[in-house]
Amino acid sequence: MTPQAAPPPASSFGPRLLSGLGAVGSVVATLIGLLFLTFAIGRLMPVDPVLAIIGDEATQATYDRVYQQLGLDQPVYVQFFRYVSDILRGDFGVAILTGRPVIEDIIRVFPATVELATLSILIGAGIGVPLGVLAATRRDRIEDHAVRFITLISYSTPVFWLGLIGLIVFYAMLGWSGGTGRVEIFYTGIVPPITGFLLIDSLITGNMDVFWSALRNIWLPAAILGLSSMAYISRMTRSFMIEQLGQEYILTARIKGMSESAVIWRHAFRNIRVQLVTIVALAYGSLLEGAVLIETVFSWPGFGGYLTSNLMIGDMNAVMACVLLVGVIFIGLNLLSDVLYRVFDPRTKAQ
Repeated sequence: MTPQAAPPPASSFGPRLLSGLGAVGSVVATLIGLLFLTFAIGRLMPVDPVLAIIGDEATQATYDRVYQQLGLDQPVYVQFFRYVSDILRGDFGVAILTGRPVIEDIIRVFPATVELATLSILIGAGIGVPLGVLAATRRDRIEDHAVRFITLISYSTPVFWLGLIGLIVFYAMLGWSGGTGRVEIFYTGIVPPITGFLLIDSLITGNMDVFWSALRNIWLPAAILGLSSMAYISRMTRSFMIEQLGQEYILTARIKGMSESAVIWRHAFRNIRVQLVTIVALAYGSLLEGAVLIETVFSWPGFGGYLTSNLMIGDMNAVMACVLLVGVIFIGLNLLSDVLYRVFDPRTKAQ
């Protein structure tokens, strides 16, 4: 009797489609919640948006006219839908400080922060991950204690204090770094903005003098920011590695005679890559929105300084746009983490 062929496996298209729709729905719901949150911040802040525009010396008639132009005389739900409609059209209002559309200001200042944060996370992850692995493999020995002490000091020391000391030592005394700003003052405006990233734009246009000046100015604030992220990444890497090194498969690999470096990097470290993706992504997001103190100390013309300046004068258009951008950044980083999960761990594709 001829055996019957096994039935084909059930298609996984349906579950995958439902999973994809669920992910999209989750992102949409998060964005709606973020829009509501930024709208609520704009309404709950103890700042009168009308007075922030017209000043204290304006007449009552001027106040009433601007109040109506802003739509503040409408019900709250109408104001919210108007706010969402403006956001969807890319209209974040006009900044009081510059007189330009807020979106133009953000496009102008945000690349400076991205450039600084990117170099910082490269320093933080490039140093923090190896230090965390070293501390885990030499647990409770002198190397482990040294790494934990360094990370504790790096994490506890205020970045603004490190920035001031760094300027005194490396700029004023040793001359190893540039001063404040993205580039020395006589190089300002030489390179046309192509990507907005000064290091890249100077290379594209072949202005090597500007490139080296920009590099001299950025390495010190990037290194200081990188120290704090290095401490966080190192501690988490150590914790993840200690957990993996205690697993049975590590003992089996050692019994089989596998070299210690292969055990550490090919087995233990490989199994923590997915966790490290999230840690590094969150650290990067924190650098993008939390570099205010360093940008202030180094007069860095970035996103943090822009947000702080507008918060001080009560420009809620700019503040709400900045808060919304920060939220979108973290949502995007979480989505990127999910994609990288599938790259580093193909088993998640089946989930």
